[in-house]
Amino acid sequence: FQISQQQTYPLSNANVNRFWGILFLLVPILGVGTCIMAAYNVWPLEGCWFPENYSKQGETIDFLSNAAHVLCGVILLGTGLFLAWNLWNYSSRREGKATHIHHHRGLEITWSLIPASILIILSLYQYQSWEENRLQRPLTDVAGEQVETPPLAKVYAKRFGWEMHYAGPDGKLETADDIYMENLLVVPSHTDVVLQLESYDVIHSFFVPKLRLKHDIIPSRTQFTWFHATKEERADIYCAELCGWGHSLMRGQLIIKSPEEFAAWMEEQVISSRPSNQRLAGGASND
Repeated sequence: FQISQQQTYPLSNANVNRFWGILFLLVPILGVGTCIMAAYNVWPLEGCWFPENYSKQGETIDFLSNAAHVLCGVILLGTGLFLAWNLWNYSSRREGKATHIHHHRGLEITWSLIPASILIILSLYQYQSWEENRLQRPLTDVAGEQVETPPLAKVYAKRFGWEMHYAGPDGKLETADDIYMENLLVVPSHTDVVLQLESYDVIHSFFVPKLRLKHDIIPSRTQFTWFHATKEERADIYCAELCGWGHSLMRGQLIIKSPEEFAAWMEEQVISSRPSNQRLAGGASND
């Protein structure tokens, strides 16, 4: 009985190790395969990846995200393959011990330099996206001089909703003739749009996934964000900062119109916001 047990034990141990080798190889393959299926909308993972991008700045953000996923996928596959090969290759050894290495300067330098180089390259490349979205506010030509583009609308975040204020006939924000919208933001496409962000109460975060736009809003601080929409579409506005019990209900809608449609829409809002007597007086004078 003892002889039989000694003969069968190494064989069963080898099978167990090879099973783990296959498992370690399948994990990265399935993980990377799942990401690829989601990215290309393959059943049953349709719609699990990023929504369609509607902004010019989003192109750089998507490239960075895809590059990081590809890099992580390659590392995951390489690590899984290395582990699987070792478990399979050394599964049938019956004697001997693994060599314990206390110090290997070349290996330590290598695995320090490679990740450091990757991080430096990514940080340098992502600076372009950071500049577009945080540092370089769009400019407008005024009398031959380049000045910062004024905000199209002022967005107030509150628990639990969004207030949108557009400049009225006087062309200035924060005056009596401002046009007020609740949870609805309408903007023109193919135009640099600047928004002024403020909060009534706590920290919120203005988040529009389809524009790849996310900006925290801090109380008592005036902030600006901007984007350049590339098509006429609709998108949802979310709050990406936990702000209270109604956080999940804090939604708004963004409508992107063509410049001509947006101008007509603004004219309608200006007319409808006038007091009734002013509209009547204006109509009588026109007659």
